[in-house]
Amino acid sequence: MQTQKTHQNKYKEIMTKADIVAKISEKLGLEKGDVQATVESFMEEVKTSLESGENVYLRGFGSFIIKTRAEKTGRNISKNTTIKIPAHNIPAFKPAKVFVDGVKSNTEVKNN
Repeated sequence: MQTQKTHQNKYKEIMTKADIVAKISEKLGLEKGDVQATVESFMEEVKTSLESGENVYLRGFGSFIIKTRAEKTGRNISKNTTIKIPAHNIPAFKPAKVFVDGVKSNTEVKNN
């Protein structure tokens, strides 16, 4: 796990794909290359499913869903003009209740 400097000048722990691959490889005794291929294949399947309009539900973990953002009016402040932002879909992740409860009970609250 690495420490990354955020925009607020605070240090925050992050986990990269390489860290996940290393942990799974160590835990299961598999080659890192095989685990990396599996993780990348999983991510590609989730991405492909969302791109084709299908939500992905993982019981006990969460759901990768498609959210629709409504059309809205925005501003281009450099030109001082209004612009119309069309309705569009975005990918989102909604954690399962058991996941949220685990994070709530096992992590400390960090003050800004």
